Amino acid sequence: MTDSKAPQTRFRVAHLNPRQPTGFALAPDAAARAALAAELGLNALPRLRFSGSIRAVSSDAWEVTGTLAARVVQPCVVTLAPVATSLQEEVHRLFSPHAAAPEGDEVEMPDDELEPLGQFIDIEAIMVEALALALPLYPRAEGAALDAPEPEPAAETRKPFAGLADLLKHPKNGS
Repeated sequence: MTDSKAPQTRFRVAHLNPRQPTGFALAPDAAARAALAAELGLNALPRLRFSGSIRAVSSDAWEVTGTLAARVVQPCVVTLAPVATSLQEEVHRLFSPHAAAPEGDEVEMPDDELEPLGQFIDIEAIMVEALALALPLYPRAEGAALDAPEPEPAAETRKPFAGLADLLKHPKNGS
């Protein structure tokens, strides 16, 4: 009986070799893809793969580069019919001890690819974030189109002060 070891998804920075890149390849099984599809509001996630490498840059930073390949099925925004999309995204993140974690309610992020360096680099979290960012915002089934609303007939424009001029010219006798 062979015991297939699950691929490593979190890498301890202290254990990474700074002289050579550390490769990784994630291909979640059907149950993990189904859970991720539910989390992201997808109908299905039939294929997902993230592979690349982690390597040291400068004296204290680490760079993650890789390719995310996925096939997603989302509901059409018009008809709710399933729409299948193939995604191929290049992923790049730089982890630096000099990057500060954002604090406060409203924070402007200086760089999309720069992350604070902690004890671990979580490849699975990078994969999920890259997939969420790559999803089409408004998937449409072939031939699905929004019907243009018919213009409303021109309604008579209300003029609240239309009779005011007549009232001022001919005041009513109140006595």
